Amino acid sequence: MSVAVASRMEHLDDSSLGQALVRAGRLSEADLLRVERMRAGQPEAAGLSALLVKLGLVSERNMAASLAELLQLPLAQVADYPQVAVLDGSLSYRFMKEAQLIPLRLDDETLVLAMACPQDTFAREAVALAVDKSLSVVVGVGSDIDAALERLHGEGQSQMGGILSEVAPSEDVEESVELLMDMASGAPVIRLVNLIIQRAVEARASDIHIEPFENSLKVRFRIDGVLKEGEAPPVKMSPAVISRIKIMARLNIAERRLPQDGRIELRVQGQDLDVRVSTVPTMHGESVVLRLLNRESVSLDFIELGFSEDIRQDLEQLLKIPNGMILVTGPTGSGKTTTLYTAMHRLNTPDRKLITVEDPVEYQLEGINQIQVKSAIGLSFANALRSIVRQDPDVIMVGEMRDLETARICIQSALTGHLVLSTLHTNDAASSVTRLLEMGVEDYLLTSTLHAVVGQRLVRLLCNHCKEAYEPLEEVTRELRLKEMNAGQPVRLYRARGCDHCQNTGFHGRLVIHELLMMNDEVRRLALQHADSGRILQAARAAGMRTLYEDGCLKALAGLTNLEEVIRVTQES
Repeated sequence: MSVAVASRMEHLDDSSLGQALVRAGRLSEADLLRVERMRAGQPEAAGLSALLVKLGLVSERNMAASLAELLQLPLAQVADYPQVAVLDGSLSYRFMKEAQLIPLRLDDETLVLAMACPQDTFAREAVALAVDKSLSVVVGVGSDIDAALERLHGEGQSQMGGILSEVAPSEDVEESVELLMDMASGAPVIRLVNLIIQRAVEARASDIHIEPFENSLKVRFRIDGVLKEGEAPPVKMSPAVISRIKIMARLNIAERRLPQDGRIELRVQGQDLDVRVSTVPTMHGESVVLRLLNRESVSLDFIELGFSEDIRQDLEQLLKIPNGMILVTGPTGSGKTTTLYTAMHRLNTPDRKLITVEDPVEYQLEGINQIQVKSAIGLSFANALRSIVRQDPDVIMVGEMRDLETARICIQSALTGHLVLSTLHTNDAASSVTRLLEMGVEDYLLTSTLHAVVGQRLVRLLCNHCKEAYEPLEEVTRELRLKEMNAGQPVRLYRARGCDHCQNTGFHGRLVIHELLMMNDEVRRLALQHADSGRILQAARAAGMRTLYEDGCLKALAGLTNLEEVIRVTQES
């Protein structure tokens, strides 16, 4: 090891580490101060890095990345860990596990050593003495080191397997609510559920699906809109795991015959999470879905969401109109609510009163009055809307137009001087007009209040670290009209490759593709004639509207996504 590296390790103190984490946005200043005050009163407290990870304020991966940056050391990737033990027998398994280190390889007379805590001078000197070789230290993620040690020297158990070894559920656990409550409140089950949620957060999952079947329990994470299977406990643990989640969400664990909805507020790896919990009874137990909502990471900016500059300008001009109605349409999970929140964020000024009616309230917005629909007590969308128009609002956001009654009240509100924003479930923007007419909305009221409809989908973003450019076949270019969309320029597309940064998926994050249908005179005339959505689409395109497919192709040509993603979400060929 070089003298410079050794010097950096020796002079790395907790203060430097803490400030580096804050600068990188991996830890808040308030959390750092709170932990430092706690450690000041406990001289025997663990080091800052270990304590921050243990408290869940910083993830192991973020801590390792910060240490690597500060010490100017490489960060070990999962592929770097050996398949066969290096220098087997020279270091005891117990020592390596306690010190969280593992030899990666032997280069000539230099041992490459991965350490979760490279500033641990005692551990480094002990390894150097035991192996009698010079050391080259890299920073490793604690859980990666533990997994490699268990695979090479332990009993082959994963972290979840270690927790499960402490649990011995009774056969009749489902029949006894008291026994179920005891198991769900026990430390192993609590750690098991926390591990599932932690892994979902590390994987950037938006949803966790926990599904019991006859012979297995499946745990799946929805990452960038696609479900991926994760490690799951055995099926005999289903009642305890599901009951633990229901306890956290303050649901009735004795009720297994009816669907239930709840909410959990958590702090995981320094992030404040709102977790929406939904349970439904199935043939083999209750299926649970947890929607993870990170209040800090949500972006309320049209450009960051993926809206092109021309559409952003059109939307902002529409939001300046003091009354009328703007709709956002698309299937479930297409980002409609986030688009509405972004619009509300733009409108949220001291001279306006904004009220929302939602089911459920996904994000709490400062300065906006948000109402949670509660059908059980009669507080429906329609009933809430009747009341809030007497609250003198300037802008009303309705989570969803589900029925004719709600649609009519929205239109009446738009007619009486309010700007109304809402969502509708249709395949595209043109279908929204015909859908409202089919619901029973009067055509003359619709054409006099509706200003525009935004249709949108979410596509996965290509990973910037590994995406690869290629030239498509001439037949593909001609069939999909790509050269025409690219203004006659040579066509270049991009494909997903996969790397450690994107967990070998080739994608990292999502963005919106969209279409904006403006209600011009021709579209209004067709609506009054109750024309079908095809004719309305033709009129909108003649006026310059770009369809979802065309907008997606432009983003594919710009290297933001690939053509397969665009076709997947638009179902066009």
